[in-house]
Amino acid sequence: MNSSSILIGIAGGTGSGKTSIANYLLKKFGSDQLIVIEQDSYYKNNSALSIDERNQQNFDHPDAIDIELFNKQLVSLLGGKSVEIPIYDFSIHNRRNQRQFVRPCRIIVIEGILTLYFDSLRKLMNIKVFVDTPDNIRFTRRLSRDVKERGRTIKSVTNQYEKTVKPMYDQFVKPSRDLADIIITDGVQNKEAIDALMSNINVLL
Repeated sequence: MNSSSILIGIAGGTGSGKTSIANYLLKKFGSDQLIVIEQDSYYKNNSALSIDERNQQNFDHPDAIDIELFNKQLVSLLGGKSVEIPIYDFSIHNRRNQRQFVRPCRIIVIEGILTLYFDSLRKLMNIKVFVDTPDNIRFTRRLSRDVKERGRTIKSVTNQYEKTVKPMYDQFVKPSRDLADIIITDGVQNKEAIDALMSNINVLL
């Protein structure tokens, strides 16, 4: 494995601010030094299921993630090899035919609700981050995003949140907070925590 590469995992509930922190790091270090990979890219291929069956899937459960491919491609990137990452389309709950070509980079950031849940991923990480945000704030952000960006109804988003998102957070996501090296409250606005994260990265660089 290429010891010159740094892997940072950022986890937390839906709408916690994971993407904002990842984008902050991208802005600070630049795309020539840092790449961001989303856990969402590794939802399993659901081609064998009808659209109705796909709509019934629990996308907040660890079983929804193709962890073997996720782990394999991270190992390849850390080993200095390029990979082709799946592109997931939320409108059809399935992967697109196209893939995203990604080259190895000095800093690799993976972000998603379950990135700290999987032992195989944690073993690869240099820094583990958990973004801890109150449930009511996360729900409001999730509702706004899914209605505006994914064309969903308020009722469908609310039902999914109550049926799977919140229970899966409590069962699988929240416990991974205890596995983090750095816990960030208030997201990217928490200057003290962000500075601590930056300091840790610079030490490794």
